[in-house]
Amino acid sequence: MQVETLLKVLNADFYTGVPDSQLKALCSCLIARYGTDPKHHIIAANEGNAAAIAAGYHLATGKVPVVYMQNSGEGNIVNPAASLLHRKVYGIPVIFVIGWRGEPGVHDEPQHVWQGEITRSLLDELEIPSFVIGTYTTEEELHAAMDEFRPLLAEGRDVAIVVRKGALSWDGKVAYHNDWTMRREEIIRHITKISGDDPIISTTGKASRELFELRTAAGLDHGRDFLTVGSMGHSSSIALGVALNQPERRVWCIDGDGAALMHLGAMAVIGAIRPRNLIHVVINNEAHETVGGMPTVAGKTDLVAAATAFGYPKAVRVETFAALDAALQAAREGRELTLIEAMAAIGARADLGRPTTTAAENKAAFMAFLQD
Repeated sequence: MQVETLLKVLNADFYTGVPDSQLKALCSCLIARYGTDPKHHIIAANEGNAAAIAAGYHLATGKVPVVYMQNSGEGNIVNPAASLLHRKVYGIPVIFVIGWRGEPGVHDEPQHVWQGEITRSLLDELEIPSFVIGTYTTEEELHAAMDEFRPLLAEGRDVAIVVRKGALSWDGKVAYHNDWTMRREEIIRHITKISGDDPIISTTGKASRELFELRTAAGLDHGRDFLTVGSMGHSSSIALGVALNQPERRVWCIDGDGAALMHLGAMAVIGAIRPRNLIHVVINNEAHETVGGMPTVAGKTDLVAAATAFGYPKAVRVETFAALDAALQAAREGRELTLIEAMAAIGARADLGRPTTTAAENKAAFMAFLQD
């Protein structure tokens, strides 16, 4: 189905959400049509944030908003869906458009398998009726589904369109780029050279894939690294837990701008505790690159000032490899909580692979390394 058909049938003029690779056609079309004009389109920090923004839109206009997300974001909408939007509370109508990663019978990465199995049952528990769009879904079928949904929306109910892999297409094109020059994979290479045998917790997406391949290319095992293949936004919290319980080790967290923003409160907790052995590197390319390149608000956010306000005793921003190496070395030699914001270009190798070990194997190897 062409994404323009979906937009026509939904008949909404406000969209908010978190980008998803399965919804790339929708996200890119929205960028081409609206950009990030906040009257029509807001890329939220997380899915719960999007649901709340949508609620405010409805309260102010009386219209029905659309919230888009990957199905992994269902966890972030449980609270607003149950305690804000639900008909037994405020009865605020929202149309959710959800990319179905890990659909049963469709091969996907391990972090998506269980979420894929429970995607529709979670919606059922939240009393959100859903309609599935597949490759061969017709406009007439979608119209019929929306005809059934409109009375529910009028009653203050929420509904969901669940999008299967390859179901949406768009003939347009959007080029995502910025003016920074450092590449994320090279930034990670510099981190691994200076971190030595210190443990690294890396964030969801391409950063973990690049770290895995860099270790393989160097002939090293992967025990030093915990690859947070799912649970976007929680790598720094995992790193905090490791750092507090392995105080004799330096612990490095390789984070991304979208992930850091998704649960920014984690930085406030880290800054309040101030673990002296934690080095937090946020690679900021101002984009949700792993799922297509749509922008984050990190291009308009001062993460160094935020970290300082949260209590990080040392926070710096670097834009060149010389500055990066100096900051990494200073963090390694120092003995204080440090944030390094490394500005990066958008882009990755076309042949970038995926980890060849399972999540369980990664966990076992990392725990064995920490106990060595």
